[in-house]
Amino acid sequence: MTLRARLIVGTASLLALATGIGLLLAYFAVENELYSQLDTSLKARAQPILAISSRKSLPALGRLRPSSTAPALGGANGYVQFVRQDGSVVLPVSGGAKLPVASARSVAAGAQAGGFSTAVVAGTRVRVYTTRLRPGTAVEVARPLTEIDHALSRLRLLFLVISLLAISGAVTIALLLSKALLRPVRSLTEHAERIAATGDLGERTDERRSDELGRLAVAFNTMLEALAASVAAQRQLVADASHELRTPLTTARTNLEVMELHDGMEPAERRRILSEAISELQEMTVLIEELVELARGEQQPIEKQPTRLDLVVDEVVTVARRRSRREFLVELEPTIVEGSPSALARAILNLVDNALKWGPPETPVEVAVHCGTVGVRDHGPGVPPEDLPHVFDRFYRAAAARTLPGSGLGLAIVRQIAEAHGGTVTAAHAEGGGSLFTLRIPPLRAHIAAQPVDNALVASTQAAVR
Repeated sequence: MTLRARLIVGTASLLALATGIGLLLAYFAVENELYSQLDTSLKARAQPILAISSRKSLPALGRLRPSSTAPALGGANGYVQFVRQDGSVVLPVSGGAKLPVASARSVAAGAQAGGFSTAVVAGTRVRVYTTRLRPGTAVEVARPLTEIDHALSRLRLLFLVISLLAISGAVTIALLLSKALLRPVRSLTEHAERIAATGDLGERTDERRSDELGRLAVAFNTMLEALAASVAAQRQLVADASHELRTPLTTARTNLEVMELHDGMEPAERRRILSEAISELQEMTVLIEELVELARGEQQPIEKQPTRLDLVVDEVVTVARRRSRREFLVELEPTIVEGSPSALARAILNLVDNALKWGPPETPVEVAVHCGTVGVRDHGPGVPPEDLPHVFDRFYRAAAARTLPGSGLGLAIVRQIAEAHGGTVTAAHAEGGGSLFTLRIPPLRAHIAAQPVDNALVASTQAAVR
């Protein structure tokens, strides 16, 4: 069943149910009112009889028989009969039908209180009011229910017609309502189908509403914008990667072709050309590895765990010091963050490698950890102001960096890892010269030096980094 069909059936059912309940309550209210009026008239008819009985003896009541024929069941005054506790009837209508006397006998004997009842007499439904006249005698006053039954029958027919009209109206309203409500959904569906067919991610829906469907339209446009940006970034990545891979690949191929064409080349010259080709292939290998790292970071969520950030930095600095034989000034404050030790180590290592590349060999690299913040400073020339907004873009290389080895992806990987951890990374000029790169990760706990050492946490962090 379609959404529109479910909406129509649901709306029509609710409206029909509400109408049916309303009519049913109205019917019972009318029926109760009619019976109440009849009961009031029966009690009023019994009052004069009770007043007479208080002044006359029972034999005298026997002389109250009307001179003419007693009124029929449908008469305006109703039908009256007296019942003794032995079941005998006083003043019965000659040849007329008697009212039931079972409950009247109990009332006459004082076994139960009087009240109203419904009975069938000579094929006619009647309403009977029974009350005690005096000890041993009860009086019954009855009126037929023919008029009430007829009125209720006509009312039921009228309510049935109203119910059918209400259901028809409910279906019509549901059709119109579903058409109006589903118009934005239908519009979004048409947009989605058209975009899927044409591949045009620049199309947007112009739906303007303030309700949930309006929010859906806004979310749809936002999704299209994000998808268009993602596709554009992928295309740019492919174009940039092709451009970056072309140079080392062309250089390596040219060197190998030169070696193939010149069989009598001097050994020293051959070694030089071969070394250049190997260097170009190594640069291309690094570039491919970093491209894979970027793609993996975009597609796979990072598995996080409580991690000692200061221990991650300490391991990275140890590796960088051993590899570069450079001086490091380290200030580590014990800090716990929620993150991936290996991913954080990769980001910090990229920042350290960047500082080693730009800082003069005789100057130290300064690394500090404080409350979820990792600062890496070099004493090099610093990042030019015009390059600061772009240093974390993919394949971006400042003019001064184009002659140095590198792919232009290291800092982009740092930003990707920082954002995956809910953090940020920034670049700025350091006081006294050089550049300061700051990686910020929301800490779980900081300043834990005075707390007991969690050996399991230390071991897991070190194992993940190594």
